[in-house]
Amino acid sequence: MFVKKGHFATIAILVTLLVILSLVITGCGGKSQSDGKKPEEAKKVVKIAFLGPLTGPNAMQGVGARNSFLLAIKEVNEAKELPFELEVMELDDASNPATGASAAQKVVADPAVVAASGHWNSPVAEATIPIFKSAGVPLVIWGAISPKLTTPENYPIVTRVCPTQSMENKPLGEFVIDQLGLKKWAIISDTSSYGKNNTEAWQEQIKQRTGAEVVSLDEIQVGQTDFRPILSKIKTLKVDGVYFGGVVMEAALVRRQMVELGMKDVPLVGISGMLDAKFVEVAGEDAAEGVISVKPGKNIMKLDGGKQFDENYNKAGYKEPYGAYGPYAYDAAKIIVTALKKVGPDKAALTKEIANTTYQGLLGTTTFNEVGQTKNIASTIYVVDGGKFTEWDDSKFKSGEKKLPGAK
Repeated sequence: MFVKKGHFATIAILVTLLVILSLVITGCGGKSQSDGKKPEEAKKVVKIAFLGPLTGPNAMQGVGARNSFLLAIKEVNEAKELPFELEVMELDDASNPATGASAAQKVVADPAVVAASGHWNSPVAEATIPIFKSAGVPLVIWGAISPKLTTPENYPIVTRVCPTQSMENKPLGEFVIDQLGLKKWAIISDTSSYGKNNTEAWQEQIKQRTGAEVVSLDEIQVGQTDFRPILSKIKTLKVDGVYFGGVVMEAALVRRQMVELGMKDVPLVGISGMLDAKFVEVAGEDAAEGVISVKPGKNIMKLDGGKQFDENYNKAGYKEPYGAYGPYAYDAAKIIVTALKKVGPDKAALTKEIANTTYQGLLGTTTFNEVGQTKNIASTIYVVDGGKFTEWDDSKFKSGEKKLPGAK
């Protein structure tokens, strides 16, 4: 085949133009996508994990904390506080140790995850801590309160921003035993480590007070629904109060059945594991009236930055309330971010930096002691008043408009 001379010239010109055009496009495209950075640097993502009960009877606690954690990271990313994008790996532990352990394995298997925050249930935390320790991934606990989680063996991998069970039981004892004068107690606790630790903590409160005594001690199973035989026995003992060492669902059923058995005038008390709107829903508003609990921390609206947090949470569109532990999850996220700013996404360096942090946040100033437990301790007494848990100082019981069950 023969090609005319003019055609060769035309083809050469077209090829030259195509080469020039491709160079221009490549140059412009590279600049707009990375602003002079290498593509892998521009797209770098660092992950931190959140673990909590996102399904099941304790989901309201976990979802509110998850939302608060996401809010903190959203604020960090929008403000471009870090030279990389932060991504949250959300995992449901379902309040189940085996499920939690499986979730923790997923966390440590992802090389992009440099830190984690969990859980609400202490037995779940007990199951996951060995996994995080083995992988060298720092874990900041936002809600699990067993004293046995923060120990020399778990430090510095494990730190905790919330109070322990003994720290919660102390102000509860001061209120219901010392102030209200309730001395004769029955204890009902579940068989989990959370329940057993609550039993020990409440017995310690009783031992410290002259005239106070435990006359009945019973263990129940998580998931149990019929407590009438236990309650019928307790009814004959004419106790001043029933202490419940468990969480929402069982606590609510105990209270409902107490009222059904004619024990409405016997107070039910417990720590934050039962402090949830779900308690009132399951127990029934009338049965729940006057139930007393304690919540870690102070009223969010009375804390510096609390109103802003509340406003930002609502603006973000979260449908679920942030609950008792939302502020703790929020500060846990910000503590991890503060450490990332100082040492970058290096797990070993992050572990040391988190353990040695001094963080001024939503909860005030958080520092950790020699085993990773926060030194920032505060608590508030709550009572069910008109269908919702209300701060004691703001309640009609405090003002005298209403009388507590068993009040003399």
